[in-house]
Amino acid sequence: MAAAAGKAVAAAAYGHGESGGGRGGGFLGPRVPAEVEAMARGVQEVGKETFRRLLKVTVNALEGKDCKESVKLIAESSNLSEEQLAFLISGMYTLLREALRLPLSTFKQEVFKEDLKELRIPEDFIVDFSSVVFGNRRPDSESTALIRGSRLPRVQDLKWRVDVAISTSSLARALQPSILMMMKLSDGTAHRFEVPVAKFQELRYNIALILKEMNDLEKRSVLKIQD
Repeated sequence: MAAAAGKAVAAAAYGHGESGGGRGGGFLGPRVPAEVEAMARGVQEVGKETFRRLLKVTVNALEGKDCKESVKLIAESSNLSEEQLAFLISGMYTLLREALRLPLSTFKQEVFKEDLKELRIPEDFIVDFSSVVFGNRRPDSESTALIRGSRLPRVQDLKWRVDVAISTSSLARALQPSILMMMKLSDGTAHRFEVPVAKFQELRYNIALILKEMNDLEKRSVLKIQD
């Protein structure tokens, strides 16, 4: 039982969650992660003492501490099943990790509490969650959550040029344009690839769509920078 719950903490640490179908738009993004939805449902059947022990384990996991023994003790002393423990710990980890990524200058406690109320998390538990995100333990949890988040190499440089194929092995006269691109990443690797015009137009459209969504997010009160 404890082993499965321990794996849930490890999986959450590397962001192996799926998007759920619940209401989003808060600090958790446009769609609430499936593990957070499952946690919000399951936590309503958990006692206050057990919840606080689970919360302490989750905070320790965010700080990079070994939680196997603590999880084992909770499993032995509670009536929670293996699946319940996995859902609760994984959901609490994801919820706190996402909240701790937001700076206190723009992320307000009232907004955080309202988002948790929409998930129907009990009021007492909302207070405990808030004490972690906005209380004295935030700095340790915040720095570790940001460092431990899985990150991919970033694009450092992008070069491109347009080529036109005058002929091919099958066509004497083709005159088909294509875009040759070379991308250099922050890990030192370089990738060269060819993009057909149709795919390039699709790329342009998707970039424009992402920029629009980013602009819409910046207009939301939860992310608005206040003077």
